[in-house]
Amino acid sequence: MFDRTAPRVVPFETIFDTRNRREAAIDGVTVAVSLYNYDEFIIECLESIAKQRHERLELIVVDDHSPDTTALELADEWLKENHTRFDRALLVRHVDNQGLAEARNTAFHYSRTDPVFVIDADNQIYPRAISRLFEFIEFREFDAAFTQLEFFGNERRLGYADFWDKERFRRGNYVDAMALISRRSWEQVGGYSHIEGGWEDFDFWCKFIDAGMKAAYVPEVLSRYRVHGTSMLRTDTAASTARLKVELTMRHPWLRL
Repeated sequence: MFDRTAPRVVPFETIFDTRNRREAAIDGVTVAVSLYNYDEFIIECLESIAKQRHERLELIVVDDHSPDTTALELADEWLKENHTRFDRALLVRHVDNQGLAEARNTAFHYSRTDPVFVIDADNQIYPRAISRLFEFIEFREFDAAFTQLEFFGNERRLGYADFWDKERFRRGNYVDAMALISRRSWEQVGGYSHIEGGWEDFDFWCKFIDAGMKAAYVPEVLSRYRVHGTSMLRTDTAASTARLKVELTMRHPWLRL
């Protein structure tokens, strides 16, 4: 009723594409960066990715047709200077604005590796993040793995992550988008779905629950969520919570929101 059986392919233009390794490494991980403006944050995000201890990384940055191309230009310059750090570096721009869900779907669709780490351009990760999460994904024991959050910026506190449990999800989302996710599992649930006003992450994890999938919680502070005036935590979702609760409950009747 609500979701496609497979993610659709969104038209885009390629800004930068280089492959320093012909094929993906067996232990390769793709980092998928969703970009929409955020010129003041994008370089810090990319630097945190480049500093990862996990050696075999591929990077895909998807600009969702930002009205101001400053962030896109900064990302392009950074990739030209730093692409040798990655087995592959790809920067694309959607021809039209499609929303956060489709930006993530584009990165997954063109990933050469099965594990894909999702991060938005205003956030950061600590150097151990991907190597630690990869331990739980490497042998397909889990469909995804996530860590505890550190909120920074306008707020400074620990996040709300906890062990994967359907009963906890009934009351609301507590697992952020910053996670290492199997591409095969993403494809099996039909990818991310656009939801007007946000909560795409909540819906995505609920689809994992519906499919009987499992995610591993790593109780270490390895992901950094930036709180600021235009972050999703502060904008669209706060203004449309009642409608979003209805929509998510219709999608997943087991929720008790």
